[in-house]
Amino acid sequence: MLTYDFAPLLRTAIGFERLARQAEAAARHDDANSYPPYDIEAAGDDHYRITLAVAGFTSGELDIETQDNTLSITGKKAEKQGETTGFLHKGIASRGFTRRFSLADHVRVTGANLADGLLTIDLVREIPEAMKPRRIEIAGEAPTSLFAKAKKLIEGPGRKDAA
Repeated sequence: MLTYDFAPLLRTAIGFERLARQAEAAARHDDANSYPPYDIEAAGDDHYRITLAVAGFTSGELDIETQDNTLSITGKKAEKQGETTGFLHKGIASRGFTRRFSLADHVRVTGANLADGLLTIDLVREIPEAMKPRRIEIAGEAPTSLFAKAKKLIEGPGRKDAA
């Protein structure tokens, strides 16, 4: 496994601690826990969709929550009381799960839908107006140069150039 040392970056960069922690967490991610399988797709410039295969789960057994730029999807199967089954083979997974996704700043969940065993979660990135580029209009003539202002202050208001 390849590891990265972020210490040189953190010695000279301010405010990137969160990015380094996320990169380290991604490097430690255990691929053995791949249940349930999922897809992530870009549905436009600022629109995303996560699709999880949650066959056998109902909407009441699934919980979707966002907190601190983390999206968590939890599935807990309801226990069936007194049901006896004659399974010869049980291959459909019905175990509980928690799947977490790190969200970038200004990404929020806009909706979720469960159909045909697929849970789709729609996300959108909304950049606040204060962070969007804006055009500044230039009004009037260029101001008098700093040198001309200083000369005027030194000479005083009553003195005129003797040319």
